[in-house]
Amino acid sequence: MGYNLRLKDDIAIFTKRLFYALCDDAETQKKEFSELGKTFCKIVSNTSEEDVETLWDLFIQKMPSIKKSIALDALATEQNDPACKGLQEVYLAYPGFHAIAVYRLSHELFKLNLPIISRMMSEYIHGITGIDIHPGATIGDSFFIDHGTGIVIGETSIIKNNVKIYQGVTLGGLSIKKSLSATKRHPTIEDNVTIYANATILGGDVTIGANSVVGANVWITQSVPENSLVTYQSEIKISTRKK
Repeated sequence: MGYNLRLKDDIAIFTKRLFYALCDDAETQKKEFSELGKTFCKIVSNTSEEDVETLWDLFIQKMPSIKKSIALDALATEQNDPACKGLQEVYLAYPGFHAIAVYRLSHELFKLNLPIISRMMSEYIHGITGIDIHPGATIGDSFFIDHGTGIVIGETSIIKNNVKIYQGVTLGGLSIKKSLSATKRHPTIEDNVTIYANATILGGDVTIGANSVVGANVWITQSVPENSLVTYQSEIKISTRKK
């Protein structure tokens, strides 16, 4: 059996143009969507037996809600990063925002039972940003990723509203058994949680309660109640060097 690996090039162009079109004016967007529909049908016909034109129509109907969601993500980025000079900078230069935007697009395709094209889109933006968000994850409004490199968000993760995540964070599973593929393997993050750099949170039964702060470098495999502060304590000694 042959695999058309050239579809990887097609998906890279498709994903980039789709994100750009989402931010275009109505007239330009309509023209772009017409062209992108052809690419979509080509890709999906190679990876699925579904009715590609119907799927594209269903996907396009989701664009207004996706655009609304990414606007909230952009606003969350502007409001939470003191280095940010405005929304234009977010849209043009923030990899965390770009990764979230592509996630929002790929997630809708995942819900349309198109796991291959949605995963190809997430892997494209993963390669660009270093941020790995599985399209099957469920993410609420106003999601903020700062810096972002090395973040991993697993397929069955649930992230609710107004969550902030920093670089190196892993929302993963405790087991990699194939037999668990249909179960919830990744944690739930409740509203208004902040997770600092290199924290690792593992397990489908694990919930980080609302309004909690998870400090850098912690390793969590059990649930945390709301309004918690979780930190990792390490002793640092500073002494004078002998000359």
